[in-house]
Formats: sequence, structure tokens, C-alpha cells
Amino acid sequence: MGIKIVVAVTDGDWFTQLCRLPDLAEVNFWSPSPKAFRALQPGELFLFKLHAPINMIVGGGVFASATIMPLSLAWEAFGNANGVLSLTEMRSRILRYRKVDPATAGPIEIGCRILTQPFFLPESQWFSPPASWSPNIVSLRGYDTAEPEGKALWEAAQAAMTHLVDPHFLAEEQARYGQPTLIRPRLGQGAFRLVVTDLYGRRCAITKERTLPALEAAHIRPYADGGEHSPSNGILMRRDIHSLFDQGYVTVTSDHRFEVSRRIREEFENGRHYYELHGSEITLPASQAAQPDAAALRWHNEGRYLG
Repeated sequence: MGIKIVVAVTDGDWFTQLCRLPDLAEVNFWSPSPKAFRALQPGELFLFKLHAPINMIVGGGVFASATIMPLSLAWEAFGNANGVLSLTEMRSRILRYRKVDPATAGPIEIGCRILTQPFFLPESQWFSPPASWSPNIVSLRGYDTAEPEGKALWEAAQAAMTHLVDPHFLAEEQARYGQPTLIRPRLGQGAFRLVVTDLYGRRCAITKERTLPALEAAHIRPYADGGEHSPSNGILMRRDIHSLFDQGYVTVTSDHRFEVSRRIREEFENGRHYYELHGSEITLPASQAAQPDAAALRWHNEGRYLG
């Protein structure tokens, strides 16, 4: 069984805008309509091709995840890595693709396909899609490296990327130069936020709050303190609880119970709502691998929690 590869048609403005941004760790290859995307699994290759008449593959990245999100949250998570300069521009472009009058448009949801280790090829390195690619394709097509066209596509992508010196991508020597294999996606901050949001069913792990704009993906061990943008280093929390967690006024124990420091009462003479939650068991992701890392929880309990 081979590795899947997707070739997707993209807007030239999206590509040009992202080419101008240095050292991108991730990009959002978004769809103007909220369509589910199941063509790839994390670690497979996602390539983008410019609209006709430029029938060339110009870059790509490692597929990390896909989801459907409100436009506002996609902008908060990725900003200019959405390939636009502003939220206003992004909204205008989506409505133009949808052929919707801005005056009558309500809340917008879009499809998000998150790519890590993105690369953007100089024009001299652009290459043609497989011979079976049809000019009638307006979205995407999948290939399999177990088939001749898919294997040739993988090899063409590797050859085009040999000029790159990006350490994020060059670290995967076996994937680049050996047989086609999954490449471990290195999540950035935006991907971390969306992945954790979905893993927790879009509900705060402590309060069960599900008003999406009020929820945030909290790092158990902050990135600045050696933590990773890994799902097991994250818990979905309501914004106020996230803030208290980062400052050490609350924590989550190794047996996944929520604890509230006496310091809230002592310093603010308040906190009844939080103390009502003291000792409650948090909600966990269904995936065992995505559940809070024991070492990270211990770090927070011992190094951040005020007790």
C-alpha cells in the first residue's frame, strides 16, 4: 500500500502572498465552502497547482489535519498564513467565490486543510502534474505512490525540493530520499489550536462550555518553557480558565481532576464559580494518544501551580 498525494488547484494570489512570508511553519489551504476533507491522513503530501492556464505544481506541504471552522477562528489561528492580508480581504474573497452578496451574508464557515513544513518553489522548479490530470478539475485529485503516476509524482516533488535548505523539511531525510513514507507533521500554533479544539469535541474540558469563540487551546507546558505544539500537551479551556491556568491559579492533576488554588480567594476575595468546579474530573479526548501527557501535567502541578 502506498502513500497518498493530493494535487489541489489554488489561487495565484494565495500562492504569491505566502511566498512573501519568511519562515512559515504552517499554512491554511482553505476552501470557501465548509466541505469535509478526508483524502489524506496526517503525514501525507499535499501539493498545490496554479489555476489554468498555468498548469504547473508550484509548492506543497505535509498534511496535518482538516476541519470546518468559523472564518473568524481560522483568521485568529493563522492570520496571514491564510494567504491574505486581512480578515476583511479573506471574507470578501470567500463571498466572491460563493457568489454571495456581502450585504446579505451571515456568519461564514470554511473548510480548513492545515499544512505543516510548507514549501514554495521558485518558477524554475515548477513541474507539471501527471499526464492524467484533466483541465476540467477545479478542486483537487488524489494519487497513490503504489501506482506509477503517484510514484512519479512523489519523485518529481522530491527532485523539485532538493534546492530547499529549510531544516524543518530537510530533517526528514528518509522520507525525502527513500521510499515514500509518512512525514511527521510538526504542528504550529494555529494547527495546535484547531486540532485540540476538535479533539475535545469543541467543548471546554472543565466547564463543558461550547461557545467556540470563548474557547482556547491551552498548552499544559508552555512552548516558551520547552513544551510542544502537540495534542497531548494541550487541553481545551474557556478563556478565563485558560488565563488562570497559565498563571498557576488552577491546574489539572495526574488523575485528570481540576484543582483551584486558595490564592484566588486570598488575593481577589472571589472565585466561587471556580471553587464549585474544584475536584471535578475533566473531559478527555477519545484518543488515548491525545490525552494530557503525564509529564507535562506534573510539570504544571509542581512548577506553575500556586497551591
